[in-house]
Amino acid sequence: MDEAAAEHLKVAVRDLDAVRREVEVEGDAAETAKEYDEVLSAYARKVKLRGFRQGAAPREMVKKMYGPEVEHDLVDRLIPRLLEEALSGRRIPVVGVPAVSDVHFEEGRGLRFKAVVEVWPEFDLPPYTKLKLRRPESAVTDEDIAQSLEDLRRKNADYVPVEGRGAAAGDYAVVELQGRDTKTRRLLPAEKAVLLVGREGNDPEVDSHIQGLRPSEERTFVASYPEDHPVRKRAGKTIEFKLKLVSLKEMKYPEVNDDFAKHLGEFEDLAGLKDKIRRELAAARTKAAQRAVSEQAVQAVADRVSFDLPPSVLEEETEAVLRSFAAQIGKRAVTREAAEALKAQALAQARKNLKQHLVIRKIARAEGLAVTEEDLDQEIRAIAQESQVPLARAMETFREEERKDNLKASLLARKVVDFLVGQAIIE
Repeated sequence: MDEAAAEHLKVAVRDLDAVRREVEVEGDAAETAKEYDEVLSAYARKVKLRGFRQGAAPREMVKKMYGPEVEHDLVDRLIPRLLEEALSGRRIPVVGVPAVSDVHFEEGRGLRFKAVVEVWPEFDLPPYTKLKLRRPESAVTDEDIAQSLEDLRRKNADYVPVEGRGAAAGDYAVVELQGRDTKTRRLLPAEKAVLLVGREGNDPEVDSHIQGLRPSEERTFVASYPEDHPVRKRAGKTIEFKLKLVSLKEMKYPEVNDDFAKHLGEFEDLAGLKDKIRRELAAARTKAAQRAVSEQAVQAVADRVSFDLPPSVLEEETEAVLRSFAAQIGKRAVTREAAEALKAQALAQARKNLKQHLVIRKIARAEGLAVTEEDLDQEIRAIAQESQVPLARAMETFREEERKDNLKASLLARKVVDFLVGQAIIE
């Protein structure tokens, strides 16, 4: 255990593991007594005791009646200050929130307590110049052009009513569905929905019974669902459904020709449309290839270091990744197994994010890379121009400290990546 004594503070630090430190702190007795006196005086001024005017009660009486509250307030005031002094004096870079325990207050002695704090791990960087990186193929082929034209064709399709046949895979069906629990005989809430027949993710029971129906036709069927079914109102139930097909439409796709190109608004013929598609795909793929090389550079270094991560920071990052996943999923129901798989994926991604962050930060220190105020101003100007918002509004947005710090971290990562790629051997 390392020990240090300051004029008014006694500190002892013990390593619990690579990312946790136990800090024992004892404050100066005189300082603790002074703080206690100030808290007690504040109570004496504001409390009302029978037989005394407010603020006129004897301090000893106030102390006797409100002693626990006074000590509680003393602890709340002193511990953050003493812990900050102890940590800064030992240059311990704390992350997360300290866990305080074993608090002791005795008159005539300094306040004593323990705190477990988390710190970033120490590690040595492997060689990070002359990295061998691979640039993905970015050439645009005729097949790529054809696929883009097909995507445009599908986006410009029309919905037309189906005539002379029943519903089939690929049709858009408006259906009304009413279910009844066969055990309780209770009706489930009626549903009206638009479905793409045959789409993966549809209820297979409902989907199979839509096929073949014509508009205004009805069908009754019974379906049983397991206990872990993602739709809660159907889970564990056997349900008798009444299904009605309200309307049915199919997609009619345009032909890809000069008229189709002109319809899109800015092309004289199909050749002009193809030329623009080729240029846009080439630019996008070049950018994607550059991004892939950048990701390889940082990961190539991160893969060759091993260290533990502070548990609370890892948990916080995992929750952030899960929130991102949830935003992508939206309101779609997921099974218990899928939810567990997402949690495992989020944990792995959080580890990767934090590991890369630490590697980037350490390389930046080793190479003397930093973000200046001029760098920040230039980036904010670029963001304002790209977003087409007034510069003053963009500047105001990044006036908030957290946003500014995030932007600085992003710019620093870009500088480190540029350095690594500039030093790398790209195949």
